[in-house]
Amino acid sequence: MEIILLAGHGSPKDGANNLENVANLLHNTIHPSCSGNCVRAAYLQFASPDIPEAIKDAVRSGAKKVIIHPYFLSNGMHVSKDIPELIRGAEKMYPDVKFIYTEPLGIHSKITQVVLERIHSAPGLKPDEIEKRSFEIISEETDMSDVPEERLPIVKRVIHATADFEFKSSLMFHPDAVKTGIAAIKSGKDILTDVEMVRTGINKKLLSRWGGKVVCNIQGLVTENKTRAELGIESALQENHNIGIIAIGNAPTALLKVVEMFSLPLTPYPLPLVIGVPVGFVKALESKALLAQQSFPFITNLSRKGGTPVAVAIVNALLKIADEERR
Repeated sequence: MEIILLAGHGSPKDGANNLENVANLLHNTIHPSCSGNCVRAAYLQFASPDIPEAIKDAVRSGAKKVIIHPYFLSNGMHVSKDIPELIRGAEKMYPDVKFIYTEPLGIHSKITQVVLERIHSAPGLKPDEIEKRSFEIISEETDMSDVPEERLPIVKRVIHATADFEFKSSLMFHPDAVKTGIAAIKSGKDILTDVEMVRTGINKKLLSRWGGKVVCNIQGLVTENKTRAELGIESALQENHNIGIIAIGNAPTALLKVVEMFSLPLTPYPLPLVIGVPVGFVKALESKALLAQQSFPFITNLSRKGGTPVAVAIVNALLKIADEERR
């Protein structure tokens, strides 16, 4: 069994001793499916556990190899003298355990990227500058050359909203999806959402320039046989014939109702763009898989992931595209 210890300095200020967060990030990166405590934090002073205590706990946990990484920027006295002395003491105490001591963070090309990110996210930067830099980072960290140009702003904005690069491959588009969405916005069509959270996140200022509004009928509905979101979608489509985009981020039942209503051979409703990205474990993936088989325009993703941030990001990306074309 192998355990990694991140050894930091420690601080008298409690809020500064957050090396456990870094340990968790590292653990999730190298052991994504592991529920064990394989990566741990330790401190030289001021905080607990200290390095000898952390080593003792690792050995008690059954570790036969303990990798100690000094979470320091330079090779100063703590890195070159204090921590190695503690390790030598541990080697004498636990002769059957192998100890590996790494170099500190030091000078590394990736450190410059971290510094640049901190600079670009510092207070005082304008929101559009932060967003621009975020999109640049997305392009730097993944190859977007295989994403069709008209879909690229949507894929990037979804990744930006979720910090999840999986959406690059899981998002699915009907061939006419983007064209239909932009046309709906420019013709002053309304946007229908399944829940209030999606309605709240949509950029109404951009939409209002074209005369459209965002509609959500979920409030105040009571039903025994249907979910409130499902009934809200159904009633809104019956009452409002100016809907050009339907954005569903939470309720699979609402998406299933939309598919049912628009897959009829003689549907009485004008075909909108359906953005169906509900999140969850029950019917979420199934409803999206069904949407992906339809002939009317859609945008969806074939995974359990999704939710309000994804639905909002897709709609706002379409609004941004329409606004840029207007200008």
